[in-house]
Amino acid sequence: MAISNIFFLFFLSSFSLFSSHTHAATFEIRNNCGFTVWAAAVPGGGRQLNRNDVWTLNVNPGTAGARIWARTNCNFDASGRGRCETGDCGGLLECQNYGLPPNTLAEFALNQWNNLDFVDISVIDGFNVPMEFSPISGNGCGRPQGSRCTADINGQCPSQLRAPGGCNNPCTVFGGDQYCCTAPNSGCGPTELSQFFKTRCPDAYSYPKDDPTSLTSCPGGTNYRVIFCP
Repeated sequence: MAISNIFFLFFLSSFSLFSSHTHAATFEIRNNCGFTVWAAAVPGGGRQLNRNDVWTLNVNPGTAGARIWARTNCNFDASGRGRCETGDCGGLLECQNYGLPPNTLAEFALNQWNNLDFVDISVIDGFNVPMEFSPISGNGCGRPQGSRCTADINGQCPSQLRAPGGCNNPCTVFGGDQYCCTAPNSGCGPTELSQFFKTRCPDAYSYPKDDPTSLTSCPGGTNYRVIFCP
C-alpha cells in the first residue's frame, strides 16, 4: 500500500532493459517465532514455516507492488485450501492476492528509478507478528541495517483497533481521508492512532504518507532477509 507512492508508470517501459542486465533478487524468509507461521508472498505464493524454517524466494527484476507477510493460525487441507486468522489470502496456501488485515508487511519494488530497489515495512494493514526486513549485504543501502518492527503491538493495541490475532491500523477500521489519505492531493498527516504504531515501530509506515522516515532504497541486485519474530 505505502510503497505504491513511488511507482511511476513512466518507468514501466524500462523493465525489460533492467531484466536483461540484472539477476533476480533472493529473499531469505525465516520464521524465528515460537509458533508456526504460513509465510506469504505476492509474487511467490506461500509456504508453511515451522520454527527456524527458511523459505528462499527469487523475485524477478522490475517487480513492483510486491509484499511478504506472515499468516497465523491457519488450517489447510491437502489441496491447499483453508483459512487463516490473520493475513488470509482468499483461503489459499499459495497466495495469488494480498492478505487481509491485520498483517505486518515487507513491501518492495525492484530495479525502479535509477535501478534502485525501494523497500519498507508497513503497518498500514495493521500488525500481526514482529518483523525485520534487511539487506543481506547493506552496501549502498540507505538503511544498511534494515528496518524492524518488534514492539509488543498486539499486547498494547488500543481497544478500538484490536482484532483476533493482531492489531488493526486505523485506516482499516475507520477508512476515510484522515486515516487512509484517499482524497486527491490529500494533505493528511499522522493521527493519534497512527502515532501509536510510529512510536513503537519508527522504521515502519504508520499511515500512507509516512515516506520520509519509512521508505528506503538499495542498489538493484541486492538480496534481502525477512525475519518473523527477530
